[in-house]
Amino acid sequence: MTSRSAARRGAGVRGPILPPEVPRWRSRSGDFDAAVLEAFAQIDQLWHAELTKLDLAVDTVPRMRLRAGQSWPPEVIADAQVPLGRLIPAGVDRTGQPTRARVVVFRQPLLRRTDSQEEIVEVVYGLLVELVALYLEISPDAVIHGPD
Repeated sequence: MTSRSAARRGAGVRGPILPPEVPRWRSRSGDFDAAVLEAFAQIDQLWHAELTKLDLAVDTVPRMRLRAGQSWPPEVIADAQVPLGRLIPAGVDRTGQPTRARVVVFRQPLLRRTDSQEEIVEVVYGLLVELVALYLEISPDAVIHGPD
């Protein structure tokens, strides 16, 4: 009996293989997204009013390359040649519609530089502090300590 015929006759999988309480229920990308939200929540708690027009995004890999002899612009946080995150300022899209400012965190470069979920949260927090500091045009220390 093939899997199609088994499913058609009611003998297929009837529920999730792993229940939500099991640690592996969430995917690695889901774990990373949760780490980004956890790290951003620490910053948002202090700066919520100033960050209402800022979007947060996670991309798998950076889709930009560094040409020979060039360096990354200030809105890109990189580890040598590899971008880890980017601030995209508010602007206007191709159709003339206004866009919101956005912080983009790149999943794969960060996962390759960390070993545990706790380390991911710590590294992502540091990255988000730098990107939010660029957005707010203040120092990273000011982002960590909050507004006066």
